Amino acid sequence: MSPNGSDRSPRRSMRRKLLSALTLGLVLATATGCQSSNLPRLGMPEPRDQQGHTVLFLWQSSWIAALAVGALVWGLILWSVMFHRRSRSKVEVPPQFRYNMPLEALFTVVPLIMVSVFFYYTARDETDLTRISSPTHHINVVGFQWSWAFNYEHSVQIHDDQTLADPRGPGAYDVGTPGEPPTLWLPQGESVEFDLTSRDVIHGFWPVDFLMKMDVIPGVVNHFQVTPTVLGTFRGKCTELCGVNHSQMLFNVKVVTPAEYEAHLADLRAKGQGGNVPSGITTTGAGNLQK
Repeated sequence: MSPNGSDRSPRRSMRRKLLSALTLGLVLATATGCQSSNLPRLGMPEPRDQQGHTVLFLWQSSWIAALAVGALVWGLILWSVMFHRRSRSKVEVPPQFRYNMPLEALFTVVPLIMVSVFFYYTARDETDLTRISSPTHHINVVGFQWSWAFNYEHSVQIHDDQTLADPRGPGAYDVGTPGEPPTLWLPQGESVEFDLTSRDVIHGFWPVDFLMKMDVIPGVVNHFQVTPTVLGTFRGKCTELCGVNHSQMLFNVKVVTPAEYEAHLADLRAKGQGGNVPSGITTTGAGNLQK
């Protein structure tokens, strides 16, 4: 018995601490509010386009590999703690493995192989995601402080005074409604190429449910392609800190049937919004547009 009258041994105290730690971990895991249906996606939203499944598979594979490595490392740590503790072995310092060339070579080769495998699959999927292959539609996404404009079937607008002509003729533009996030319309089942340009600073174009994002850089035209598969309205946001109203630089993504998409473009032209977004459109605040 200890001097304060307690009969708890160090081993019992360690077991109680371990039980408390496991209980805390269980509480943290269950208090996040995640549904069981979301667990296989590991925090990612459900893909709403063909390309999103590539991103999700890479994300899941990376997590599985990381968890396997983590389980191995923690297993070795716990094994060392349990089986080489001084109270069990009665040895002050366990045997050391200095200058063990096979072991040191293993510690070097295995991480190199792991990094090489991660690099290969990441480079392969990145190449696939950024490949442009005869898209059915082109949309010029224009980022500016602090909102978005969309040129449908467009001429690519690099600057207000510099435009790359599209031989297919004038399209239509949409800047949304003052005070509301603009809406990007997409046709279901048809490939769309996004041509990303900025009028001022670097922005980040992220249609969240498509699991793909890319920087929008002044003077540079970046591209990627999606093929929406699910009808509905989804969310999008800017992912680069671009100024005081960055957090309000939001947009919606509305996936409709091809017939509804063409009808929307015709409606924009009927309202006088044919061609590219005018260079004189500015913002008076987040999402408040004026000519």
